[in-house]
Amino acid sequence: MIIFGTKGYLYQLAILTLVCARCGNPAAHTLRKRVTKFTLFFVPLFPFSTKYTTQCTFCGAEQQVTREQAEPLQAQEAGGQAYGPAGQQPYQRP
Repeated sequence: MIIFGTKGYLYQLAILTLVCARCGNPAAHTLRKRVTKFTLFFVPLFPFSTKYTTQCTFCGAEQQVTREQAEPLQAQEAGGQAYGPAGQQPYQRP
């Protein structure tokens, strides 16, 4: 008997201040990485799906971003410069 399946992992990569595309409020957005791994006998072996998302902490809207968009966002948290993926504008104080 062989037991196999999948297991999901959710990583919070960064917290960024962006203008939400849905509600229009400047709010904190969490950048998350969701990885699904193939398991054999309950041991995770290799990832077969990786997705990146941003979620608005004000309204809860979640937007999927590509890996190419997620990498600069993650690096931006340390640098302090704010810019968002397509459809999201950075929050800039007047």
